[in-house]
Formats: sequence, structure tokens, C-alpha cells
Amino acid sequence: MRSGQNTRSMIIAKSAVLFNEQGYSGSSMSDIMDATGLKKGGIYRHFRNKDELALEAFGHAVEVLRNTYRAAVAGKESAEDKLLSVLSVYHNVAEAPPLQGGCPLLNTAIDTDDTHSALNRRAREVMDEWLAFVESILEAGMQTKEFRADLDVREVAIFLTSAFEGNIMMGKLYNDNSYVSRYLNQLKHYLNCCVKQ
Repeated sequence: MRSGQNTRSMIIAKSAVLFNEQGYSGSSMSDIMDATGLKKGGIYRHFRNKDELALEAFGHAVEVLRNTYRAAVAGKESAEDKLLSVLSVYHNVAEAPPLQGGCPLLNTAIDTDDTHSALNRRAREVMDEWLAFVESILEAGMQTKEFRADLDVREVAIFLTSAFEGNIMMGKLYNDNSYVSRYLNQLKHYLNCCVKQ
């Protein structure tokens, strides 16, 4: 039983990286077999089909991100520090992103736009969760009077997320962390001029 669970977990973890790097559509069963070192039957022993595996792999990728964000805010006292820490987790996107291949939420949203409705729906749910997380940090900053009392937290969360995902894309596209550094400089400027008291 334990060996079977370990194998299942290994398939999910390796497929999460594969899908994040090559996309769901761009990853064949042969690619999954190569990544896991298993034959097709060994994979189908644990998953009915590629769709089921894709949903599980995305769930694993999201949990990696959740753990990264939790670690980023741990020990941070101010809302500003929490926000900057969370929005800096891809500061080394070229060499050491939280999950190999970039942001799984961004990659999955684009990859499944017209190809995999269940996975795309799951990506939207995770985005809603992320936006609520950012909004909660902003609301906490408003309560402690770090941030302006009249902030539209939804609007700010959407803007920050759009810039955050765009900077990850730029860093990955050019394989260059300087794009992330420039984004972080602008993020601090935006917080100082538009969000803080």
C-alpha cells in the first residue's frame, strides 16, 4: 500500500513539473513515461487517464505555491512586508522558481484556455483563492493604517496580480532575473505612491 502511494505521489510530482514546462497539451503519454520511468500500464494503474493526472498534478503544483507563500509571510509583521515578500517569491525565476517551469497558475490558465475545461475551471478557482489572499493582506494593512483607508482592495489585488504574473513571464521569456528586479522596484514605487498612507 505504501509503495503504491509513493509511486502515485512520484507520478504526480514529476507530471506537475512536466506539465508546467511543456503544458498539458504539449505533454504526451510518452513524455510522462519518460519523466516517471514507468510504462503506460504503471501510470494507468494509478490514474484513469491523462485528464485525471493533470488535475492531480495541478493540485500538487498549487500546494507547492501555497507552501512557498506561507513561508514568504512567516515572521513578517507588517502588511507591506507580507505583500512584498509574497510578490517577490519569483525573484530568482531564471534559476530557482518555486516550481520548475515558472508559475503553474499562469501556465495552466494559458494552456487550457480552449482545451481542458475542468483544468481551466480549477485554475480560475485557484486564482480566486490567490486574489482573496492578496486582498486579505491589503485589508489587514488598512486596519493597521499602513495602507490608505479608501483602497479598492479587489482592484489593487487584480492590478498587483497582473503585474506579478507579467514579470514572471518576462523573466522566463528572457531567462533573466533583471526583469523581476525592475518589477520589484516599480512595485515598491506603486505601494509608496498609491497604496500606503
